[in-house]
Amino acid sequence: MATSSAWKLDDHPKLPKGKTIALIVLDGWGESAPDQYNCIHNAPTPAMDSLKHGAPDTWTLIKAHGTAVGLPTEDDMGNSEVGHNALGAGRIFAQGAKLCDKALASGKIFDGEGFKYVSESFEKSTLHLVGLLSDGGVHSRIDQLQLLIKGSAERGAKRIRVHILTDGRDVLDGSSVGFVETLEADLATLRENGVDAQIASGGGRMYVTLDRYENDWEVVKRGWDAQVLGEAPHKFKNAVEAVKTLRKEPGANDQYLPPFVIVDDSGKAVGPIVDGDAVVTFNFRADRMVMHAKALEYEDFDKFDRVRFPKIRYAGMLQYDGELKLPSRYLVSPPEIDRTSGEYLAHNGVRTFACSETVKFGHVTFFWNGNRSGYFNEKLEEYVEIPSDSGISFNVQPKMKALEIGEKARDAILSGKFDQVRVNIPNGDMVGHTGDIEATVVACEAADLAVKMIFDAIEQVKGIYVVTADHGNAEDMVKRDKSGKPALDKEGKLQILTSHTLKPVPIAIGGPGLSQGVRFRKDLETPGLANVAATVMNLHGFVAPDDYEPTLIEVVE
Repeated sequence: MATSSAWKLDDHPKLPKGKTIALIVLDGWGESAPDQYNCIHNAPTPAMDSLKHGAPDTWTLIKAHGTAVGLPTEDDMGNSEVGHNALGAGRIFAQGAKLCDKALASGKIFDGEGFKYVSESFEKSTLHLVGLLSDGGVHSRIDQLQLLIKGSAERGAKRIRVHILTDGRDVLDGSSVGFVETLEADLATLRENGVDAQIASGGGRMYVTLDRYENDWEVVKRGWDAQVLGEAPHKFKNAVEAVKTLRKEPGANDQYLPPFVIVDDSGKAVGPIVDGDAVVTFNFRADRMVMHAKALEYEDFDKFDRVRFPKIRYAGMLQYDGELKLPSRYLVSPPEIDRTSGEYLAHNGVRTFACSETVKFGHVTFFWNGNRSGYFNEKLEEYVEIPSDSGISFNVQPKMKALEIGEKARDAILSGKFDQVRVNIPNGDMVGHTGDIEATVVACEAADLAVKMIFDAIEQVKGIYVVTADHGNAEDMVKRDKSGKPALDKEGKLQILTSHTLKPVPIAIGGPGLSQGVRFRKDLETPGLANVAATVMNLHGFVAPDDYEPTLIEVVE
C-alpha cells in the first residue's frame, strides 16, 4: 500500500479549495446536427440548452469513442463501461483488442476464471471456437485465434471445433481462402499430435451469426442452425473446398457466403455444439457478438426457435455488454486501473456522494473507481442506489428515476456534508436503446429537469457544476447511408438506430463558485473523457498527478 504522502496532491496555485462540485454524467447524450431524429434537440431541455451560450469558454465538445477511451479504432463506439473508466481514471487504459493481446502474450488468459471454467469440458467434451476469421483487427484477429487454439490444446483440449465467419469487409474480398488455408494447416498439425481439431461450419459475416443492434435475428439463426444443430443448405468435406466452391456462385463474396457445415464420409456434421461442450466466441469487439451471446446464454429466449438449447460452458473473449453482464463468463478481464481520481480525492479529504439508479449505479461507482467495488474511505463517501423499474421496457416509463436522482443529489448538495456530488442520469441511453423516438424525447426532457434541480442547489450553496456524458445515443436515432441521409430497409421503412454513436459529447462548467478567469483551453488537439478527471481535481483546488491526461481548463488573469 502506498504511503499517504504518495497520495498527497499539490494545491492548485490559482484555484481555491472547499467549493461543492456537482459532477453530472448524462448517459447516451451526444452532440449532433438538429433534425427530427435528434431526440435531445426535439425535447424541451432548457437547462442543457442554456449552457451552450458559454461556448467556447465554458461549453465545448470532447471525444467519447475510439482511441479516446482505449478502444482500438475510431470506428469503435464508446460505451458506458469504458466511458466511466476514462472519466474516473484520468488516463486512457487499453480496452478490447490490446487487452486480449496482453493477456495472450503473457499467458494470463489461461490462468483466468473464464478459461478455467471452459476447460472443465476438455476431458470429455468438445471446445468450440466461434468468430470472424481474418487479420482485419476490427472485430477479431486470426493470430489471437491461433494462440487460443494452441494454448487450449496444450492445456488438455482433446477435441476442438472452429466455426468460422468469413470477412471481406475489414479485409479484401477473396482473402477468406488464405485465412482458411492458414487455419487448416494449424489444425492439421494438431491432428498429427493426437488432437481431434477441425473446422466444423462457416458462412459470411453479414449473412451468418454476426448481426448487431437486433437488426435481423435470421442472421443469428442461420449461424445457430449450422453451429448448434449441424444443419445448413451446403455440406462439404473440408472448409477450403467449401469457401472456394461457394465463392464461384454468381455475385458471391466473402461477406455474404451462405452457411455451410463440414460433414464426415457418412454425411454427418463433424461438430455440432451439444450438451457438455465448451464454447468460446473469440471476437473482441462487442457489437456483433451480443445477439449471438444472448442465444447461447439466455434460457428464456424468444427471438427464434433454437430447436434445442444445449447445456454448455460458454465464455466470450471479453464481456460484450457490461449492463447486461453478457456473457457472464469471459476470458479477458477489464483493465487493471490504479490511482483513480476517486481514490486520490478520498486520500485528500474530499467527501464524495455518488448516486444513480440500478442500471447505471455500477458505472458511477464501480467503473468510475477503476473496476473496483466498495468505498475507498467509508467515512468520506456515500453511494446511493435507487432501484430501477423492473419487468418493463424503459420506453414504457421513459422518465425512469431521473427526478429521484436529481432530488438525492439536491439534498446531498444542500446538506453541506459533501465536496463532490456525482450522478449518472441514464435516460438518454436506456430509452434510446429501445428505438422509441417519442419516448426518448420524454426521457431527455426528464434528464434535463434533473439537471435543473441540481443546478438550483449548486446556485444556493455557491458551488460549481460540471456536466458531461459518457457516449452518444439519443442525439441520433436513425441509421444513415454514406451521404448522411436516413437509411431505409428493403421494404422502404426507416431503419431506427438503437445503438451508441460515434458523436462527441458536451462538457460544460459553471456555477457561482467558479473562479473568475476559468475557461476551457483551446490548445488541446482532441480532448476526450480522460481529460475530465484532472479538470475536476483542479476545480477541487488540486493539481492532478503528472501522468493524468491534461486538464481542460486554464485560469486567465
